[in-house]
Amino acid sequence: MKIQIYGVGHALPARILTNQELERMVDTNDQWIVERTGIRERRIGAPGTATSDLAYEAAQMALERAGIKAEQVDLIIVATSTPDMLFPSTACLVQERLGAWNAAAFDLSAGCTGFVYALSVAEKFLLSPDNKYILVIGAEMCSRMVDYSDRNTAILFGDGAGAAWLAAEMAETESSALIWALMAGEPGTFICQPAVRRYLPAMKP
Repeated sequence: MKIQIYGVGHALPARILTNQELERMVDTNDQWIVERTGIRERRIGAPGTATSDLAYEAAQMALERAGIKAEQVDLIIVATSTPDMLFPSTACLVQERLGAWNAAAFDLSAGCTGFVYALSVAEKFLLSPDNKYILVIGAEMCSRMVDYSDRNTAILFGDGAGAAWLAAEMAETESSALIWALMAGEPGTFICQPAVRRYLPAMKP
């Protein structure tokens, strides 16, 4: 059994936020940003644009490139830290818009490494004979939560989505692991998005 990527897609908002624009917003400059991050610009979603909108657009592009019909998909995984809402999942919203009625769907939250984790999870599902086609999407609307007065984080984040259609194929030899996913939790407070009430569910006690 081997895992293959049959098609990829992306979605980027039209609005571009350059380093030069950030120079007028916070105490920073293009050279400082590029030397430390390599970033020269980031995309910003238009008002009213949701994470699911970008995820759907990327998924549609990947579907068309792969030549796979939505009803063939067995599972949709959306990696995001900025879902449209707590539930239903962003993956469920994408499933509805695609018309992928035979697919299970769930979100995965692992920050910047989310897409890598989602690929790893998809690989494990594809090793089961119950699944043949899985759609993996990484989508974020980080501009909605960025503090543009903080020079340390305002330079890093933007909006966009990428998608990949994965499939399992029989092979004479087994493939090695597609992804090794590792994460260190210790520095987790360096960049974080606190809840309104930490460690409590999103409801009144």
